[in-house]
Amino acid sequence: MSMFKPSILTIALATAGISSFASHAQEEQPTTKSDVEVIEVKGFRGSVVESINTKRFSSEVVESISAEDIGKLPDSSIAESIARLPGLTAQRLDGRASRVSVRGFSENESATTFNGREQVSIGDNRGVEFDLYPSEIMSGVTVYKTPNASLDAEGIAGVIDMQTVKPLSKGERVIMFNGQLEQTGFDKLNPDGDDQGFRGTVSYIDQFADDTIGVAFAYNTMSSPNQEKRWNSWGYPEFTEDSGQTYSILGGAKPFVRSSTLERDSAMLVIEAAPTDRLNMTFDALYVDFSDEKILRGIEVPFAWGQGTIDPSSAVVDAESGFITSAVTQGQRVVVRNDYEERNAELTQFGFNTKYDISDDWSVEFDASRSEVERQIWSIESYSGTGRGDNNGVADNIGYAFDGGNTGAQFSHELDYSDYGLIQLGGPLSWGASKALNDKYGLTGTPYENTAQDGFINAPEINDELTTLKFAASKVLESEYFSKVSFGISYRDREKSKLSEGYYMTLKDFSLSNPGMLSVPEQYREGSASLDFIGMGNMIAYDVNGLVNDGYYDLLQESLTDQKHKTQSWTVQEEVTAVFAQLDINAELGSIPVTGNIGARYVQTDQSSQGSAANTTADGLVVVTPTDVSRDYNHFLPSINLSFAIDEEQTIRFGAAKTISRARLDEMNASVNASYNQQPDENGNYWNVSGGNPLLEPKEATGLDLSYENYFDAEGYFAAAFFYKDITQWIFDGSYEVDMSGVADPSTGQIPANSTGSGSGKVNGGEGDLWGYELSLALPFNVFHSSLDGFGLIASHTGVEQDLKDQNGNDYELPGLSDQIDSLTVYFERSGFQARTSMRKRSDFKGDVYGLGFATTQVDIKGETIWDAQVGYDFGEGGVESLDGLSITFQVQNITEEPFVSLQGDSDLQVRDYQDYGRTFLLGFSYKL
Repeated sequence: MSMFKPSILTIALATAGISSFASHAQEEQPTTKSDVEVIEVKGFRGSVVESINTKRFSSEVVESISAEDIGKLPDSSIAESIARLPGLTAQRLDGRASRVSVRGFSENESATTFNGREQVSIGDNRGVEFDLYPSEIMSGVTVYKTPNASLDAEGIAGVIDMQTVKPLSKGERVIMFNGQLEQTGFDKLNPDGDDQGFRGTVSYIDQFADDTIGVAFAYNTMSSPNQEKRWNSWGYPEFTEDSGQTYSILGGAKPFVRSSTLERDSAMLVIEAAPTDRLNMTFDALYVDFSDEKILRGIEVPFAWGQGTIDPSSAVVDAESGFITSAVTQGQRVVVRNDYEERNAELTQFGFNTKYDISDDWSVEFDASRSEVERQIWSIESYSGTGRGDNNGVADNIGYAFDGGNTGAQFSHELDYSDYGLIQLGGPLSWGASKALNDKYGLTGTPYENTAQDGFINAPEINDELTTLKFAASKVLESEYFSKVSFGISYRDREKSKLSEGYYMTLKDFSLSNPGMLSVPEQYREGSASLDFIGMGNMIAYDVNGLVNDGYYDLLQESLTDQKHKTQSWTVQEEVTAVFAQLDINAELGSIPVTGNIGARYVQTDQSSQGSAANTTADGLVVVTPTDVSRDYNHFLPSINLSFAIDEEQTIRFGAAKTISRARLDEMNASVNASYNQQPDENGNYWNVSGGNPLLEPKEATGLDLSYENYFDAEGYFAAAFFYKDITQWIFDGSYEVDMSGVADPSTGQIPANSTGSGSGKVNGGEGDLWGYELSLALPFNVFHSSLDGFGLIASHTGVEQDLKDQNGNDYELPGLSDQIDSLTVYFERSGFQARTSMRKRSDFKGDVYGLGFATTQVDIKGETIWDAQVGYDFGEGGVESLDGLSITFQVQNITEEPFVSLQGDSDLQVRDYQDYGRTFLLGFSYKL
């Protein structure tokens, strides 16, 4: 039968730009044409061509970004580059794009791999925070929107694969140096913070022994500052006026200024050996040492939830929303906060892959990897004020006024919070309601009961370990319909644990006989920090980390009297064994060539979790009983991908697959609050349990994809896609029955006779649909006229809708879903000069943020539009031979200073967070030997 043959144009397109190293996205097609004129495009345009080719020649529906050269992805952050792809977007975390959503699904519904292997994560769950990975050491990223049977990761949304360079494929020695200076748009918001930083990378690629051994090495170091002005509300309770009318009012607020410095040292090593034409072996290693230091200063202002008296005559009501937009409280004391946080993580990953062609028809592959990440957080809150407890010290008269936007409120005040004589160390409000704390200092029944909390430390830890093994084989087929059969088996063993702890801080010299405050010692004073952005003027600034390290505070574990640390501490283990078989399709439908694959995976999962059943005794102390729950389940996951080549430029793709997303780890662990009752509840159960549900199974969906692609130019294409997900199982809040056999009653230590329990937490159930469309365009302007060569644009628009109901038939909104996503990049690149501006936009969505005690909290986040720009010059491309290999760039990020805004209530006035990050400026160079 007559098979499709690529034309000279197709061959030229396939060889344009730099080489791609996506392990699945491109299948090598041996083609020899001595008369082919290769279209060579370098720089950003070269990366565009390479990304287009990855999409064009993939068997699956994919999107791709490629580096201009090693260490030169289009953006300074992997997440920012990914977020510009059609159907993808990112949520900012402390001003940095970090959590990526794919086609309306949050980061927990997609899998992330590194060189085809699933990744551990530094968060509490599965979703990867991409700012852990340096863009400078990646050669590209491929996003699989439709799976194939051989992909070793599961996600309803898709799979994001980060790739490193393959040194033998590079074919030349490369030595490259990259450097970058960074400046925040804000001056120092904290006197001891940073507003300047740097990045530096050295990369080396070479080949030895007649090109049978290749080595690639990259080292990157970074110190990146980030600053923020934040309005943060406690909430909006109801307030009843004298007339009996009820309105919403500000309960309290915690505005602050933050100065952060992200320090990261990374090293990558790839060793590739091809001693014969039939054998290829690759070893890769990645090490990342990550530290994020934050200095936060602000004032917690109680309002409706405070001790002051609200003046009814001062209240101004917005009639439309029923919200009190301004008011004054009299006689209110505040908490002046000087906080310090360190988030440290260390990632190590090793992988080995070998491929051997037994014959011209048979080949085998073996892959093994080990990855581990450890993360520690040390987050200090330090309190100061005018006196200890609710009733001591000078009070203030404080007013607030909302401006009608999403920016929060402006305050008025009468006290000078930068006066070190007035504001002193100690707990100005009675927040220390801990029996253990009161007992330690003998405060129970005294005027100083609950006043011994002078600060607090959150100290959660994460450890995530993953081992993977894979063996696969393939055979070339001589068939009219199928070109190859592949099959194999893989194994993943993952264990993730979290240890939660918190500590009450009390001044070391505090006692019932010495209950006063402490003036900040001179050597720890840092001057003042300005809170003018919310109208509170200046406040005292001091080195709280130094005070803690030098022993000015005594610490007491919060877990002695608070169950949450036990219920937030857990271990989850997963052993996943999968077998797969896949047929590669190479056929004709009439005169239309058809390629693709059809296959299936059978996935067996054995999961277990160890944790604690916690309760509080009559004397207020926490007691625990160990828990250990296991279960297993399996899934059959068929998939098909078809590409219909209408002609050499136009392709129609179809994909269908059954997919799963595993439950979040903080929802499927075995740690619970547990109490035993002598009388059964309405379900006939004696135990009452709330917390994690280790019996959770994955979410399930069947996906359909249909797309049209037109590759009208080496640098240009147009695509329109429709996607649909039939969701047959999700995870919601609900109740379930739990077997507590062998678990002792925490209050007595005895195992009761009745073991059945009523549990509340997350449960499987519900069903619904998600559907949407994508329009994407890469348009080089030289298609209109040769004088416009170098000008172009890349644009995409995505619309997503959903109809999902929980197990009780109630509507449910998926986290991470923006119903509209847009991206745009306009560029010019010619004769060495480069300029481009980029925009990414998303509509409102629900997203996860860190709440109290670093617990994950879901909030309503407002949509945002972010603009960036970059200009640069490549001296070699510009004809300056003496400076060949040198290029310089200047970037401005977040040009329009787009804030991050989340809401807490029905009205846009009820702002939970308003985070203003300002702009960031980067000046960089790259030199290639």
